[in-house]
Amino acid sequence: MNIEMNPRIRAVATTSVISMALFLAACSGNASASQAAACKSGLSQAYAEFEQAKAEGFDGAVAMTKAGSLLSAAKIQQQFEKYPNCIDKVKRARKYIRQARNGG
Repeated sequence: MNIEMNPRIRAVATTSVISMALFLAACSGNASASQAAACKSGLSQAYAEFEQAKAEGFDGAVAMTKAGSLLSAAKIQQQFEKYPNCIDKVKRARKYIRQARNGG
């Protein structure tokens, strides 16, 4: 079942989920496992947004290049278990994706 959502609603929902995951990670007794999950979830959602933005043909080439670089770096941070760095890079990448969608 494929439900189509308004991109803005999807972005708000995704941001809410990420924020909740990060909040839970901060409150968890086992921060590494929570941060790993937040990193993995954030990467998955950010890559989906990135691919969606590319498919929709947004003009923000510079912002999309920055987002792609940050997502690649976040993936490397995940592999080295540097989860806080991964989460930070995912947040920054998603900011650039939103910027690209807004024509920047």
